[in-house]
Amino acid sequence: MSTAIPGLAASPSDVPMPVLFIGHGSPMNAIEDNSYRRSWQALGAAFGEGGRWPRPRLILCISAHWLSHDWWLTGQARPRTIHDFGGFPAELFAQQYPAPGAPEAARAIAQWLGEDWGVALDEGMGEQGWGFDHGSWGVLKPMFPAADIPMIQLSMDYHRSPADHFALGTRLAALREHGVLIVGSGNIVHNLRAARWGASDDSAAYDWARTFDAEITRRIEAGELADLADFQHLGDAARLSHPTHEHFLPLLYAAGAADAQRDRVEFFNVGIQMASISMRSVIWSRGA
Repeated sequence: MSTAIPGLAASPSDVPMPVLFIGHGSPMNAIEDNSYRRSWQALGAAFGEGGRWPRPRLILCISAHWLSHDWWLTGQARPRTIHDFGGFPAELFAQQYPAPGAPEAARAIAQWLGEDWGVALDEGMGEQGWGFDHGSWGVLKPMFPAADIPMIQLSMDYHRSPADHFALGTRLAALREHGVLIVGSGNIVHNLRAARWGASDDSAAYDWARTFDAEITRRIEAGELADLADFQHLGDAARLSHPTHEHFLPLLYAAGAADAQRDRVEFFNVGIQMASISMRSVIWSRGA
């Protein structure tokens, strides 16, 4: 039975929307003609008429690049495109993703989450409010270039435990029944300090990066999704894979929103970019 969420209509489809975790890697992947970007384009084409899944009514993105104290949802009608990086070509800074916001849906979701999670609305305008950072628009622009699907972004309270992030993801799972596409955007392995910038393929990857990526993959394949929140106890491989762990946390939201018993799991973009950034991405879905 679907979970009623006041202010959000139930999906006309009996099949819930899939859940995505996308390894976004370098911001340049958003504009370069490479295998990562092409896979995002193909994934986007799988939604809508003739595709594997219905067109989303709303996209909820959790990006590694919006850390906060407490949780926030973008509540603006026209969120800005944020270029939260430096040292890249002007073409990247020129990118815009003018997808409409969804203030009413954001307010309904915040109210539905209630006092348990204390999610607030960020309604600031211009530079005073958040918007869509490159962790979100960098992958969603290739997927949905028309920018015509309403979108909101959820911050991550960096002061909370990994288990709390997973638990909030489990609560968000009900949104799938309302036509909401949940997208976590981060990386299973992310250590920029150790990056080998000239490495062009997977052969240069560090052993610890391969080890950590393999263990996380094993847990996902086995349906041991709650155990992903225990990633910091995986020894040196975890410590080296995540000197800071903001890029791992979006996986916990996506895994929390997945159903290990009923969803089929698929991987794509398997490989390690620049020796220390896993691009492995995950789809949890039902139906076609």
